[in-house]
Amino acid sequence: MTDKTTEPAVDSADSASIGPDPSLLIVDDDGPFLRRLARAMEARGFVVEIAESVAEGIARAKTKPPKHAVVDLRLGDGSGLDVIEAIRARRDDTRIIMLTGYGNIATAVNAVKLGAIDYLAKPADADEIFAALVQKSGERAELPENPMSADRVRWEHIQRVYEMCERNVSETARRLNMHRRTLQRILAKRAPK
Repeated sequence: MTDKTTEPAVDSADSASIGPDPSLLIVDDDGPFLRRLARAMEARGFVVEIAESVAEGIARAKTKPPKHAVVDLRLGDGSGLDVIEAIRARRDDTRIIMLTGYGNIATAVNAVKLGAIDYLAKPADADEIFAALVQKSGERAELPENPMSADRVRWEHIQRVYEMCERNVSETARRLNMHRRTLQRILAKRAPK
């Protein structure tokens, strides 16, 4: 079985598409994934720094704000949205990709409002992440082949209301006319396909 996140030597076309500042910060609490992605991005010409927590990501953003960033949404000590805010406070030209296994429209909207340029659902491979990082402004992403299922649409609606209620479970449950524990179980699960 081949590992999709590792690639051989640096391609000059990759280096040219990265631009003059190859700095990249990757923030993810999945250690093996983080290290594989870091190696794959280094092979493509990036100068990579890694962080495994919100606190570490914010510290790296404050000391040396990167030109490129890949930030996981859910980290052990909080939300990757806080890392995006910290990066944007120091540098407004950073190309930020939000990466998550818990993708939903409301969080994607928040990420874009805070300055992310794209939002990818895990499992994303190095090629997808690289393409999103170097995509020229104005280029359109490819449309998905399959539309959302009814379960996914319901889940998206719940996530949107949850974000509107500033992630307050009790208020979200009240607005959705749903039992609080039922809502907690839904929020704890991954998004349906």
